[in-house]
Amino acid sequence: MVDVALWSGLRPLVEGRDSVEVEGRTVGEILNALRRDYPALGPTLDAGVSVVVDGRVIASSLTEPVSPDSEVVLMMRLKGG
Repeated sequence: MVDVALWSGLRPLVEGRDSVEVEGRTVGEILNALRRDYPALGPTLDAGVSVVVDGRVIASSLTEPVSPDSEVVLMMRLKGG
């Protein structure tokens, strides 16, 4: 299981929790597990989020590996400007 910390805008969609646990070994598996286990997150995930793994923003790699002891944070989509 991987603990995923959530930015404050997502917390109402998961009963106010600041983090949730899901199973997954890659960023893509974690996002799929979040959609499955917390359907209310689906529209926000589909609109786009930024995933930070161990301090690195994962721009587009759904195959980026994640271990059970990784620090994973789901944030608002970061856009350049």
